[in-house]
Amino acid sequence: MPRLLLAVLLLAATPAAQAQTSPRAQDSAFVRANYTKLDRQITMRDGVKLYTTIYVPKDASPASPYPFLMTRTPYSAGPYGESKYRLRGPGPSRELSQEKYIFVYQDVRGRYMSEGQFEEMTPALSTQPSGNKSVAHDESTDTYDTIEWLLKNVPGNNGRVGMMGISYPGFYASAALPNAHPALKAVSPQAPVTDEFIGDDARHKGAFFLLDNFEFTNYFDVPRPKPVATYEPLFKFETKDAYKFFLDLGPIKNANGPQYFNNRARIWNEYQQHETYDAYWQSRNIRTALTGVKPAVLVVGGWFDAEDLYGALNTYKAIEKQNPGATNRLVMGPWTHGAWARPEWSKFGPLSFGSNTAQTYRETMETPFFNFYLKDKGTFNPAEATVFNTGTNEWKTYPAWPPKAEAQTLFFQQANSLAFSAPTAGQKPNEYLSDPANPVPYTDGTHGERNNEYMIEDQRFAAKRADVLTFHTEALPDDLTLAGPLNADLWVSTSGTDADFIVKVIDEQPDGTQRLVRAEVMRGRFRNSFSKPEAFKPNQPTEVKYELPDVLHTFHKGHRLMVQVQSTWFPLVDRNPQTFVPIATADAKDFQKATIRLYHDAGHPSAMLVPVLP
Repeated sequence: MPRLLLAVLLLAATPAAQAQTSPRAQDSAFVRANYTKLDRQITMRDGVKLYTTIYVPKDASPASPYPFLMTRTPYSAGPYGESKYRLRGPGPSRELSQEKYIFVYQDVRGRYMSEGQFEEMTPALSTQPSGNKSVAHDESTDTYDTIEWLLKNVPGNNGRVGMMGISYPGFYASAALPNAHPALKAVSPQAPVTDEFIGDDARHKGAFFLLDNFEFTNYFDVPRPKPVATYEPLFKFETKDAYKFFLDLGPIKNANGPQYFNNRARIWNEYQQHETYDAYWQSRNIRTALTGVKPAVLVVGGWFDAEDLYGALNTYKAIEKQNPGATNRLVMGPWTHGAWARPEWSKFGPLSFGSNTAQTYRETMETPFFNFYLKDKGTFNPAEATVFNTGTNEWKTYPAWPPKAEAQTLFFQQANSLAFSAPTAGQKPNEYLSDPANPVPYTDGTHGERNNEYMIEDQRFAAKRADVLTFHTEALPDDLTLAGPLNADLWVSTSGTDADFIVKVIDEQPDGTQRLVRAEVMRGRFRNSFSKPEAFKPNQPTEVKYELPDVLHTFHKGHRLMVQVQSTWFPLVDRNPQTFVPIATADAKDFQKATIRLYHDAGHPSAMLVPVLP
């Protein structure tokens, strides 16, 4: 489920909450002195009215027109009422506010003060352009109709529109691109939710992200019979130990118990009812609709984004592949989810970046992008890809992403080693006992909410466990830079009939620190098809191949590249019963221990395929 961090942080990121939790007197004075606020209900082609707040510069006129910069959101366009202003803004950033645009925020249909029925990741129409006045609608047509109204009804505009958004609003920015209104000239999907089954918020490679979705759905998936200005959660949820709470919860079906969702959460139920990559999920994969893209596009993401790292990378790649010649650029920084919008981002956990990377991005990329395409102001001609190297703490530019790299194979070997040479015959497999009653925690220590630093966390806590396999290279004789997606090719067996596999790529430093660089889960039943799951044959060696999200990371000379393999990652990911049953309806008795083996011999050469820059 798309979210800006967790439910509480997500709520704090809305315009209404910004007004309540981040007031700055100087910003408030600037907004009221320079902007007039309009609250309007804009009628869509099917008669549904969408609540829209508009901030118009007071000096806007035919002689001094401004472009529109719009965000469409399920997280509130408030504060509501023309006398109630955003205390900070009114733009998405101070830099854009100072530049002056006609800023537009809109509640999407079915959320907050807009009419209509909300649809999770609204499937895109494929049969008509948005300009067709049929009553059939999607997010592209709602955007089209909104733009048409704005151009005709807000004086002092220059006839150009830009869109941006982070997370779910990033999806709405992406969804505006197919059959876009001719006035839509510049769009920036930022950490956009893109494909919720394969790699974004709901599932990764079919495995359900339990911790995030349980908390977020409690806030977001609340029945709404009529427009409302605020939402209350379905139930009170507070815990200081998420690991213990979700272990005590038992099978995932217990989340629908009377003290929790109690079948009131429609989207939660849809997620559980659709356990394979069926028509429900496929229709919500916006990538296939990203064709005929005419606006300039700036896709933004963060290497430490625990929610939509996949979305940023694959939105960019889909546009690039399906729209030859389109103006489409990528920025990937050292950021968590939406951190580039924060006032300051020069460090994260133990990592220090040496500068305010968020402000640098806004001043050198985001603001010039919109100024150039919407105002004809300045220039905007960056490299195709502007990407932060998380191993060297420096920005790099490339003419394409991924850049040209040499595909090399790093093989698992005996004695827990990794090498670029193939394994020999006769090597015995490593094995571990995977116990759903004692799953490997995704993070060290006790946490009530998701520990956002898990994506860079020292993995020594996991390496100590008997159910985590650890392999590493010798100390590197030279720097080794990986750029692009990583691919796991595992030969495994299980004594059960299903299993998950988590592969973690780690930078082991000379002092012993095992810094996580990238990790991803694969639900084993989907190893051959996400639509047609298959059971494992007990104790039979089976190949499981899958892609991990991209990296740009330099492993320095003297460091070691480490890989860990495990079968649980809790409670970030729900527990696999390790028996081939529907997990959404599994009973406690279905959860069984299993002996997992990882093979690495000449006939079963388990390996990591890595893109090495020369």
